[in-house]
Amino acid sequence: MIVIGIDPGTAATGYGVVASSSGTPRLLECGVIRTTAAAPLAERLADIFEGVSEVIARHKPDAMAVESVFYARNVRTTVVLGHARGVILLAGQRAGLPVHEYAPSVIKKTVVGRGAATKEQVQFMVARLLRLKTAPQPSDAADGVACALTCLLAAKLDAMKATVFA
Repeated sequence: MIVIGIDPGTAATGYGVVASSSGTPRLLECGVIRTTAAAPLAERLADIFEGVSEVIARHKPDAMAVESVFYARNVRTTVVLGHARGVILLAGQRAGLPVHEYAPSVIKKTVVGRGAATKEQVQFMVARLLRLKTAPQPSDAADGVACALTCLLAAKLDAMKATVFA
């Protein structure tokens, strides 16, 4: 199974593509889709959509995992982040992918064991779980990878439940 995980953002959208065969996850690619801060919002959203669509086309994942929106003190930030999430969800839908959404605290709890983990702790555990020599950089990319790992672990748990309760 191949999963693309996305950490939405309008300036930097982190992503990670993780494959799992025989229960061993491995990182295929991770990075950040950057937009120009001075560009109009519509142009930035188009860049995010195109960037995510390109990664999907390259790896042909089986599923997409997206970090759900958090509530910022600044309402405008929350609304703009919602727009970014919208084009990301659209890219997944257009590619025919099942899209799973996970709260930031669920991703942190799954990967680190603590829902209030720091960015550094997430990066450290992503590197450990995938047996990487160095943690994915920047933290946005590591968050995308963590989101993909959360989806893979949830799918594995669902498969186990189906076997046990069949």
